[in-house]
Amino acid sequence: MKTRILFLLLLCAVILATISLVKSGSRIRLAGNDQGYQPAQPIAYSHRLHAGELAIPCLYCHSGAEKSRRAGIPAAGVCMNCHRYVTDVLGAVRAEEKLAGEEGRDPVPQTSLELKKLYDALEQGEPIVWKRVHSIPDFVAFDHRPHVAAGIICQSCHGAVETMERVRQEASLSMGWCVRCHRDLTGRTEAGKPVNPPLDCVACHY
Repeated sequence: MKTRILFLLLLCAVILATISLVKSGSRIRLAGNDQGYQPAQPIAYSHRLHAGELAIPCLYCHSGAEKSRRAGIPAAGVCMNCHRYVTDVLGAVRAEEKLAGEEGRDPVPQTSLELKKLYDALEQGEPIVWKRVHSIPDFVAFDHRPHVAAGIICQSCHGAVETMERVRQEASLSMGWCVRCHRDLTGRTEAGKPVNPPLDCVACHY
């Protein structure tokens, strides 16, 4: 009798676990798969505005992708190339100019709350501690340079960043995902160049 009750309880547990598994569907991920990770950053930087609307090339801010293994996060000085002059959205600046004209005074310089964080960090000599979004295990040796040199566009791995208000990890970045891309591109042409990515283990694990 006890054995039968135990069997029925175990059967119910298996059925409930199966239902839960089916309902969760694509949300199930292996350990280490951060697909969909989208952390809040210390400054609400909009890639949709900068890379999308303003069409600033990825390599302007992430110049390391062309010259080194890591794309890197730009130093605050790179931001200041533009934000030395651009201190708020155009609408806020124009509204203050209009109001100042109506009141017969000089316009008050406008600074957005997010850009104030940048200026404060520079003034205090403190780095901005951005949260890393795309991460791979330590035993994987990924190098941006050959991918950029082969004409692989950033969106191939990072997704349509130019449409993202806040960046998220679009792809799984799993070994299977990378290998599939390497196999699919073998013998093809990207940006007018023949592409033959390596398929041997030591290309990424050395």
